[in-house]
Amino acid sequence: MAINVVKGDRFDLGKNSPGLKRVRVGLGWEIPSSIPPLDLDASVFVCRLNAANEPKLLSDEHLVFYNNLSTPNGSVKHSGDNRTGAGDGDDETIIVDLSLLEADVRELSFVVTIHEAAAKRQSFGLLREAYIRLYDDVTGTLLCEYDLDAEFSSETALQVGSIVRNASGFEFHAIGAGYNLDLGAFIQGYI
Repeated sequence: MAINVVKGDRFDLGKNSPGLKRVRVGLGWEIPSSIPPLDLDASVFVCRLNAANEPKLLSDEHLVFYNNLSTPNGSVKHSGDNRTGAGDGDDETIIVDLSLLEADVRELSFVVTIHEAAAKRQSFGLLREAYIRLYDDVTGTLLCEYDLDAEFSSETALQVGSIVRNASGFEFHAIGAGYNLDLGAFIQGYI
């Protein structure tokens, strides 16, 4: 049975799924039919920690998003851009092969932005049923789910959560931080 997490929770992936090799991160949302389509973009920032203990991209190629679907070694792979959110189930998926992550990777930060949000006057307040789900990609078992409904209104970017490497393995942190930024501005914070 999957565990529902809330903002601020930490979920120990190894403890809850011993032998976990690959994590499938599914992001989903519904857009009411009464509004124009929103193009949401899921991105993952694959980071080391700098001297100030802040997460920074390992390299430009370690930003995985609609224009770069994989890290150089294939440890993180994006399913591609879903421009409408139509259909059931996860709208965008990211696979993380924990065994292939570089030794200095300390955090994988999952961010969702609305493409051209300012120009189209769109925000996360227009969405319904937004979530992030983590699965054991080998068994298909749903490990945990973080429901983002009703937490955001005027924001155009969300840091949904992070997979963090600690001394005993990996854990998921439910972050749920909203911003009024586009993807380019978000990237600047990680370089």
